Amino acid sequence: MTDIATTGRALPHPAREELRLEAVLHALSDPMRLRIVRELAAGEAELTCSDFVLPVTKSTSTHHFRVLRESGVIRQVYRGTAKMNVLRRDDLDDLFPGLLDSLVAAAELQTRRLGDGA
Repeated sequence: MTDIATTGRALPHPAREELRLEAVLHALSDPMRLRIVRELAAGEAELTCSDFVLPVTKSTSTHHFRVLRESGVIRQVYRGTAKMNVLRRDDLDDLFPGLLDSLVAAAELQTRRLGDGA
């Protein structure tokens, strides 16, 4: 795993060549993690963990972000005391063409169909 951060505390991230489809799919199989990815995909800006309103405890939220980071779906960096999150869209699109857009679109259709808010 490669450590990348712009300030102080570095968090471990898998290198691009280490990303595995099964790890990405596992990370995206959870409704809360898919919700996080959908929110990140909706914009281009980095978001702090506190920007996400999830119906889970803080420790569970931290777990979800860690799974997404360790699978290579997101990159997290500290900016001061805030942990910023951004999709690794370039890596995911290059390694798994169309996957991210297809999953986000399918999740949005499901939400409209079921009205589950996930």
